[in-house]
Amino acid sequence: MSPGTTFPPTDQSLKREFNLWSSFAFAFAFISPIVALYGIFGLAITAAGPSFWWGFFLVFAGQLLVAFVFATLVSRWPIEGSIYQWSRRLLGSGYGWFAGWAYTWTLVIAMATVALGAAGFIANIAGIDAPTGTQRAAIAFVILLCGTALNLVGRQALKIFMTGSIIAEVVGSIGLGTWLLLFHRHNSLGVLFHGTGAGTGGGYLSLSGPFLMAVAFVGWSFVGFESAGAIAEEVQEPRKNLPKAVIFSLTFIAVVVIYSSLAIILAIPDLSAVASGKIADPVSSTLTSALGSGIAKPVEVLFVIGFLASFLALQTSASRLIWAFARDRALPGSAVLSRLSSSERLPRAAILLTTVIGCVLFFLSKLATNVYTIMVNFSSGGFFLAFLFPLVGLLVVQLRRNWRPGPFALRYSLPLTAVATVWVIFEFLNIAWPRRVNSQRYLDWSEWIMIAVLGVLGTVIYASVRRRIPDAASIDREEEADEATGVAATTA
Repeated sequence: MSPGTTFPPTDQSLKREFNLWSSFAFAFAFISPIVALYGIFGLAITAAGPSFWWGFFLVFAGQLLVAFVFATLVSRWPIEGSIYQWSRRLLGSGYGWFAGWAYTWTLVIAMATVALGAAGFIANIAGIDAPTGTQRAAIAFVILLCGTALNLVGRQALKIFMTGSIIAEVVGSIGLGTWLLLFHRHNSLGVLFHGTGAGTGGGYLSLSGPFLMAVAFVGWSFVGFESAGAIAEEVQEPRKNLPKAVIFSLTFIAVVVIYSSLAIILAIPDLSAVASGKIADPVSSTLTSALGSGIAKPVEVLFVIGFLASFLALQTSASRLIWAFARDRALPGSAVLSRLSSSERLPRAAILLTTVIGCVLFFLSKLATNVYTIMVNFSSGGFFLAFLFPLVGLLVVQLRRNWRPGPFALRYSLPLTAVATVWVIFEFLNIAWPRRVNSQRYLDWSEWIMIAVLGVLGTVIYASVRRRIPDAASIDREEEADEATGVAATTA
């Protein structure tokens, strides 16, 4: 790759301070088994009963196909911005711009959502049993400031925190799960075949059926593995390390989440009360029942660590994506947003922009609780919407027989890409389907409303910047020519 064709190495080259472990830790923290499990457990078991557990295997199988496809893409193009960069190189700058636009808003909104989720735990640890919207927003604001400060310090601080979070989460998830299975089992394995719940009805095979609703919730548990590609230009030997980080992070998360959820299901004292929705927080109530309030509350500290690590990874990914946009002059204010700090080579302006957007989202959530519901709804479906862009792009290129893989290549690339694309389309529609769940009908349509609003806003912004965005195809041709020249010179 020739850096000069895309960005001047003198002032826009990032430091490669992440290795295989760091990139894996980053993707692991992004997903966070604690966040993944706690965020969906109550919703899923209420929707479909204990049998929702099988949904983990279905979603993992589909997402693993996506992970393999993304591993081939990051091996071919290990460039900061991941989904944005892959999409624009597959089907052009305009296509890639809207892919990045969808992914950017998904990351920023998910970042704010995770901070608000962590605020609830912190309030509980502090003795505030029912925090108000103002209290949650205030705590989330402090989390945002602390996360921003840590991101501005440098990559070393991020690496230390991500490694610490993995230790805390694995010990917490696997350790607690094993303890519950050994000493606090209240249910047999047979409950996993019970499909009771407070779902919307319609049968298990209908799109609005309880099991498919649970699968929609479970989809949140297995996103974020692609984030390793968002920091591609900060990773050593990216063509070799990033495909491994993408696949390993998803697989490891799946093992932890499936094991932990099994332990919690079998340890729930009153399964019927949980499945019917009478117990709003089954994870916390089960831990309190098994460990006692004195021990269960310190365990919530592990939850906070998981949420904070996920928040940091989300903010980092969002800032790198914004910076990648700005480097291509694809955003208003690109001259400022594309700057890197002189010493650490960090996109500080882009990091601060995520902080500003986060503050606005917290303020809106304080004004209306429905804003938080909309944020949760969109962030889950937003990931699958963003995933569709590179998947469809690669499928088109493969059908045209124009695909040239990188070092990591799949033997049956075309059929795997096709199946992965079908899976993501299904899961996106499953998540975005306007089921009658909320008392206010517009909330059931919130995914589509957000897509429409962001689509209109994106169209306006893209129209103002599209003439100055460099053509990805010409950049690739120059880079390939430079690579060929470099290989020839080395051989000679």
